[in-house]
Amino acid sequence: MAKRTGPTNSYLRSLVEDLSKKSRDLDVPIWKTVAEKLSKPTRQRVEVNISDIERNANADETILVPGVVLSNGELTKQVKVAAWKFSPKSQEKIKHLHGEVLTIEELLKKNPKGTNVRIMV
Repeated sequence: MAKRTGPTNSYLRSLVEDLSKKSRDLDVPIWKTVAEKLSKPTRQRVEVNISDIERNANADETILVPGVVLSNGELTKQVKVAAWKFSPKSQEKIKHLHGEVLTIEELLKKNPKGTNVRIMV
């Protein structure tokens, strides 16, 4: 059996390293958790639909998806969503309600301590 090497996408690999480093430097476990989720094989990565965000998030909340946000469902709440990737339609649905679409790096810069962030898996 071959040894796992982690993500082959260089951008994703550097993101995982940055998250792990930030977790150690600031002693913030949320970034370590996200790095571990993003390090999984592609078929095991998180996929969250808009309907999942609608069902589990509160208005004006920050949601972190360590994977892909897909467009299935309707959104009625204004939320900030940070994720590794978004489908174009999901971005449109979030922005339509004046929500905010962020990359994980942008969230890391805006909120290095990860306060008031809910991870959705």
